Amino acid sequence: MAERIYLSSPHMSDEGYEMQYIKEAFDTNWIAPLGENVNGFEKELASKVGAKAAAALSSGTAAIHLALKAAGVGEGDIVFCPTLTFSATANPIIYQHATPVFIDSDFQTWNMCPKALEEAFEKYSNVKAVLVVHLYGLSADMDPIMEICRKHGVPVIEDAAESLGTYYKGKHTGTIGDYGIFSFNGNKIITTSGGGMLISDNEERIAKVRFWATQSRDPARHYQHSELGYNYRMSNVVAGIGRGQLKVLDDRVAKKKYIFEFYKRELGELEGVTFMPVNEWNKPNFWLSCMTLEGPVKPLDVMIALENENIESRPVWKPMHMQPFFEKYDFIGSNVAETLFTNGVCLPSDTKMKDEDLERVCKIIKGLWLKK
Repeated sequence: MAERIYLSSPHMSDEGYEMQYIKEAFDTNWIAPLGENVNGFEKELASKVGAKAAAALSSGTAAIHLALKAAGVGEGDIVFCPTLTFSATANPIIYQHATPVFIDSDFQTWNMCPKALEEAFEKYSNVKAVLVVHLYGLSADMDPIMEICRKHGVPVIEDAAESLGTYYKGKHTGTIGDYGIFSFNGNKIITTSGGGMLISDNEERIAKVRFWATQSRDPARHYQHSELGYNYRMSNVVAGIGRGQLKVLDDRVAKKKYIFEFYKRELGELEGVTFMPVNEWNKPNFWLSCMTLEGPVKPLDVMIALENENIESRPVWKPMHMQPFFEKYDFIGSNVAETLFTNGVCLPSDTKMKDEDLERVCKIIKGLWLKK
């Protein structure tokens, strides 16, 4: 069997930056949660993206959960959420006993459709927050979305789990709305093995998030808790990995872009193939290279052919309104997200891939057209 090619696996720095911070944590015995790496990672990431404050948390999901709480979302509230996303975007809405309403995508961005969002606001009045996702590292069109949300006085939370390093009109995704979240899961563009970050220019709210994330422990000699708390803080060792990874973020973005352009050049002329959209105002991080197929070859054909050669790929996210758990909730839009799911495939986008790996993938895929 040929060597495995992964969709997107962890990629530690060649310079060993991560081990320097981990060694420091061991040498100082700061193995328990919190410590200098946590403080440093928060400051360094906030500085990198241009946010005033950040809270390092145990996952991107935890970051979304506490962003919703910080925005005042509670029982009975409505939260607008893209339907084309991973369930981690929508699950925290349920944690807060709120009600998700799923919004369709548009073909121009693959992200939340501003027209569908406006339609949703015409239907619902008790909206507490809008969750926007920057899918696969592609920025949503934030100007019209922000204009709509500001008109209705509703805070915006950006799920930038997949888009660290992506710019929208010169600004980092995650810094345009009221809150932004990042994920450092093993498959993300940089990783801490698991972890997340919540950022905002509202320093008071971020301080409150840190309090909630540390079991809401009051400043008392004894253990006292006046609010519900969560065990959501990032550990000092994990944060050390993140500090090292942050040093190579720009290199990872450059390699992801190289992979996307390689695929587009080699496969873009095949019948029925369209690659994910890159708009002139959008500078993506190209976390995953995705394409849609509307010709003789279907996404499943591609995925099976690659799987047979020990190469990992996967479908585009199945929309939330089609998921068994979420199908009872309202959906606003047409069938754009469903079409992207039906026709889409995510190609291996691992930053450790060499040209011969990319050529191997493309040769297998091109072979499917020769058989049709």
